[in-house]
Amino acid sequence: MSFGSGFGIPVRKKSTIPSGSISARDKEAEFEALKQRIHAKLVDKLDLSRVGELEGDLLRREIRLVVEHLCDTEDTLLNRSERERLIEEVLDETLGLGPLELLLKDPSISDILINGPHNIYVERGGKLEKTTVKFRDDNHLLQIIDRMVSRVGRRVDETCPMVDARLPDGSRVNAIIPPLALDGPAVSIRRFGSRPLKLEDLLNFKAFTPEMVMLLEGAIKARLNVIISGGTGSGKTTLLNTLSSFIPNNERIITIEDAAELQLQQDHVVRLETRPPNIEGKGAITATDLVRNALRMRPERIIIGECRGPETLDMLQAMNTGHEGSMTTLHANSPRDAIARIETMIMMSGVELPLKAMRQQIASAVDIIIQANRLQGGKRRITHIAEVVGMENDTIIMQDIYRYIQTGIDESGKAIGRFVATGVRPTFMDRLEAAGVRLPSSAFRERVMLEDR
Repeated sequence: MSFGSGFGIPVRKKSTIPSGSISARDKEAEFEALKQRIHAKLVDKLDLSRVGELEGDLLRREIRLVVEHLCDTEDTLLNRSERERLIEEVLDETLGLGPLELLLKDPSISDILINGPHNIYVERGGKLEKTTVKFRDDNHLLQIIDRMVSRVGRRVDETCPMVDARLPDGSRVNAIIPPLALDGPAVSIRRFGSRPLKLEDLLNFKAFTPEMVMLLEGAIKARLNVIISGGTGSGKTTLLNTLSSFIPNNERIITIEDAAELQLQQDHVVRLETRPPNIEGKGAITATDLVRNALRMRPERIIIGECRGPETLDMLQAMNTGHEGSMTTLHANSPRDAIARIETMIMMSGVELPLKAMRQQIASAVDIIIQANRLQGGKRRITHIAEVVGMENDTIIMQDIYRYIQTGIDESGKAIGRFVATGVRPTFMDRLEAAGVRLPSSAFRERVMLEDR
C-alpha cells in the first residue's frame, strides 16, 4: 500500500522552532502548533478506505512514511530527537490515545488519574506522582475519551456523562465529564498488563504464604464458593484471576462483568458483559439479567467480576442450587463487613426476606471469604482467610484460618507485619479430601508463618 508522495501540499517556508531566542514555553507552543498542522494535513491526505485494509505495525509503518514526508514539506529546523518526538506524537494522536500512549507504554504505572486536561497523575509502587503529560484542552481530552469508550460499544455525552469501559490490554477505564465533573473531564484507568500476574509473582510479592496458597488451591478444586472482599485498589481482580487458574481446564465457566477485565486461561470460558441503556434510555442489560441467563447456559462455575447490587441474590441462589465453585468480589473492609454488605445488596433486589432467612441463605452459600487490603505504603496483602461455619440463632458464625497482622511501618513508610496461622482446622476438610486434596495437618498449626519486612 502506498499513500503516494505527490500530495500537492504547499511548502511552508521556515516553520522553525528556534533555540535560544524564545522561551521554553513558546518553543513548546510552536511545537504543538506544528504537530497540529501536520496532523490535520495527515487526516486530509489519508485514504481511509485503504487504511482500513491494514492493521497493527504495518499500518503504523505506512502512516509513518506519510508523516515523515509531511515533516519534510514543512521545512522544519527540528533536530533529530525533536523530529522523532513529533512523528511519534502525531502517530499516537492518529492511531492511539494521544498523550496517554506514553503512560500506557510504561509497565511500572498501575493507575492513571486524569483530573482535567492539564493535571494527570500516575501511581507507581503504591505512590501517586504528577506527570508532565497534558492534553491541549477539554475538547482534546473528550476526543480521546470517546475513542477509548467507542471501541467497546460505549458512549459518553451530556445525556450519559458517566461510563465504564476497557482498553485492548484489559485495563479498566472510568470516565465522567461535565456537567457532572466541574473542572473538566475526569478519567481513571486501572492498568492490567498483557501478562497477568501469576501465583509465583504474588508469592514473590509476599501477598500471601505457601500455606495459604495450598488451602485456596484445595478450596477451588473442591468447588467451595469463594468471595473475595477488599477496598478499591486492594488487588481483588488480580487475586480472582490468580485463583481461577486452579479451576480444571475441562469445566465450563461463565464470567459476568460490567467491563470485561478477567483474564481466565481455561479453554471453555464464556464471557458476558453488561450493556448500558441507549440514547433513549432503553436496552440496558444488567448483571442480574446476565446471571439469570447464565443459569440456562449449563454453567459449571459462574464468576461475577464484582457483586454490587441486586445480582447478589441471584448469585447466592446459584451457589445454593448446584453451581458450587463459583466466585465473586465485593467492596468491604473485613470479612464481617462483607457479610453485612451482602445483606445490604440482597435488600436492593426488592425481595422481602426475613433477616434470619437472608442470613441462612448466605451461610449455606458462602464457604470462604478472602480479605484483601491495600496497606500503608501501597503493599497489598491477604489479611484474612475466613471460613463461614454456619448459623447460631440469628448470627452467621465465622472463623479465621489465616491472618495478616500489621505490627508497624518501616523507615520508608511501608507497612510491616506477619502472617499467622490461628490454629483453627477448617470444617470443610472432608470436602477437600473427597476431592482428592490432602493438606498436611501442620498447615493449620498455630504459629507465625512469615515475617513481612
